[in-house]
Amino acid sequence: MTNVKEKKKKNSLSAFSILMILLAIVCLFSVFLNGSPISSKIIDALDPEKYGELVDTVKNGGTVAVQSAKLSDFIMAIPKGFQDASDLIIFIFGIGGFIGVMMSTGALEAGIYHLVGKMKGRESKLIVILMFLFSLGGTTYGMAEETIGFYPLITAAMVVAGFDTLVAAGTVLLGAGAGVLGSTINPFATGAAMSSLSAVGITPNATTVMIVGAILWLTTVAAVIFFVIKYAQKVKENRANTELTPSEIEEMNENYGQEKDQGLEFTGTHKAVLGVFAFSFVIMIMSLISYVDINFKGDEDAYLAAFGWSDFLTGQPLGYWYFAELGAWFILMSIIIAIVAHMGEKNYVDTFIAGAADLLSVALIIAVARGITVVMNSTHLDFFILDRASQMLSGVPTFVFVPLSYLVYMLLSFLVPSTSGLAALSIPVMGPLASTLGFNPNIMIMIFCAACGLINFITPTSGVVMGGLAAAKVEYSTYLKWVKKPFFVVMILNIVILSICMAIF
Repeated sequence: MTNVKEKKKKNSLSAFSILMILLAIVCLFSVFLNGSPISSKIIDALDPEKYGELVDTVKNGGTVAVQSAKLSDFIMAIPKGFQDASDLIIFIFGIGGFIGVMMSTGALEAGIYHLVGKMKGRESKLIVILMFLFSLGGTTYGMAEETIGFYPLITAAMVVAGFDTLVAAGTVLLGAGAGVLGSTINPFATGAAMSSLSAVGITPNATTVMIVGAILWLTTVAAVIFFVIKYAQKVKENRANTELTPSEIEEMNENYGQEKDQGLEFTGTHKAVLGVFAFSFVIMIMSLISYVDINFKGDEDAYLAAFGWSDFLTGQPLGYWYFAELGAWFILMSIIIAIVAHMGEKNYVDTFIAGAADLLSVALIIAVARGITVVMNSTHLDFFILDRASQMLSGVPTFVFVPLSYLVYMLLSFLVPSTSGLAALSIPVMGPLASTLGFNPNIMIMIFCAACGLINFITPTSGVVMGGLAAAKVEYSTYLKWVKKPFFVVMILNIVILSICMAIF
């Protein structure tokens, strides 16, 4: 039996190969659809600052159509993906080096054993707490790419607690994903969607959006916590119940499963280093919250008057940080950790570089995933699919509209994994369409959020999924097999809730 599993594992495709195949398919589709016209209504709804050339073409009586991808588009997709995701890749390398330095101090290892010892017999509660906290970050500020830095820590803790790397991946990925799916005040999902709806003359109802978002968030996080806990308990009872392949088990044991002294001394230096470590992530979270929208109702002057002082470190105040600033922050904090741990200069540099190198595969996967989006945009395939989807939804009865809209957004999200990008692209079309057909456009916003959130549990075009799995040492094929049950349960749950909400609101 073991030999069969090993053979299957050897024949499975890597995340990089899967993404390259998807890139090739996207390019081929653009060739077959070359010249297919796109409705002027789609182009008219676009942001003129970003798509000015296309908007002008339509205004001057022209037609925008799908453009065939060239061989050069395929060849240059990865370099352009690196360029497009450069700030995120800077963050990946920065936090990779930071984690490498942190691990080398021994503080993380000692702290994990100390925590697991304290939670003896109650390890499942740790999963519940962590998943809820990740979901809270997801629903409030769209915590997604930022979770990649947590994988080494969470994976080590889960394996030491008697679980496996799938439990760790599920804790982070499904926890944060459930929050993003049920976004309430997330500026990159509900915020971007409401802004896009306002741009076409429809005033969104923030209360309706938040209520429906909270319902989706809490029901989804409860469902995925139940699934992860149930699987974790099976693995805890008997490691033979793991769904990892033999080679993944071997890699897990090599990286996290060595037998070590559970009574590892937890020194004062370890505590100080962990204090700096915790402070680093607290500031990361604080820096990403959109205070200007949440606390100051879009009044940038009032926000700057209150938070402008905090720009002394990166040139951007808290609330305006993004991946480049976060990369710089974690590089700085890695230096502080090295000082606190009395690490020598050469040792620090070598350790930081080794830590960054550990996430090189994650950065490459993110670049390829982003390259697919670049090709979709340059060939206008994204506009074409949106055009055909909106035509398909026109005139359908009420009981069909919500599930069909949900499925349409699942497809769109697969092709455009950025929630803010998809909101700007689709809501100016889908919102008015819902309103014209007599449906609540605010519920359309939540259909968009829920469907995007669900597909981002599994989509290989997302750097969060592929990067997170690579960091946790879990193969995409293994994860896909493991997550299919909660995926369909959450999908049905979402559609039922959204259908009821569409009937009530």
